[in-house]
Amino acid sequence: MTGFDAVLLSYDEPMANFLHSRLQRTVGGTVKRLHGVQGMRRAYRLCAELVDREQFLLADGDFAIDTDFDVAAVEPLDEGVSMRVWRAVNPVNGLTYGYGGLKLIRRSALREMGEAVDVLAALPGRIEFARDTAGITRFNQSPFHAWKAGFRECAMLSRGSEYGMADDEARQRIQAWTTSRNGEFAAYAAAGAQEGVAFAGEAARDSQRFDHLSDPAWLWKRFTSAHGDQAVAG
Repeated sequence: MTGFDAVLLSYDEPMANFLHSRLQRTVGGTVKRLHGVQGMRRAYRLCAELVDREQFLLADGDFAIDTDFDVAAVEPLDEGVSMRVWRAVNPVNGLTYGYGGLKLIRRSALREMGEAVDVLAALPGRIEFARDTAGITRFNQSPFHAWKAGFRECAMLSRGSEYGMADDEARQRIQAWTTSRNGEFAAYAAAGAQEGVAFAGEAARDSQRFDHLSDPAWLWKRFTSAHGDQAVAG
């Protein structure tokens, strides 16, 4: 059993129950679950209230941990570091980076979180990115979930990374997302990515419009308006 608490944060991901069980088996103990909370900022802050320790592991509801990942070897965060992110394999475009990856995070940092489009970019203190890969981000579980992932990520990358990513690297990732062709529902991920880039151009620096990226109802309406209800069933 790891020396950290662990939480899986899910909203409506079809495989969340299975991935929660997988995470529990790999961690070797109880993984707490927060499900269906409206508002990403509120959901992350509520995660801090579920745990008993200052530092805890946090996984998204579509994260499939590598069963060979050595959780027992995870080192605590250094002073001044609010979060560590392990890389995750992207199933539709071949990228491997922090998107959808496992996190080690401070409870106090979540309680003091500021405002940002990418919610966790507003944590106080430093964020470090591990070189190791902890699993796969299985966001492509339906047409909508694949589209939403591409739309949100590429809108944020086009607006400008809030983690200090170089512009060239951001452009390379956008290119990979917009040409996604591997795995289930890759075409929807590519379409979402292309539409996310367009949305970023439309919204420019309007932070109020960018807040829609954390609104599931708004994202659903945008998806069905562009792709029709028939896309929902795949």
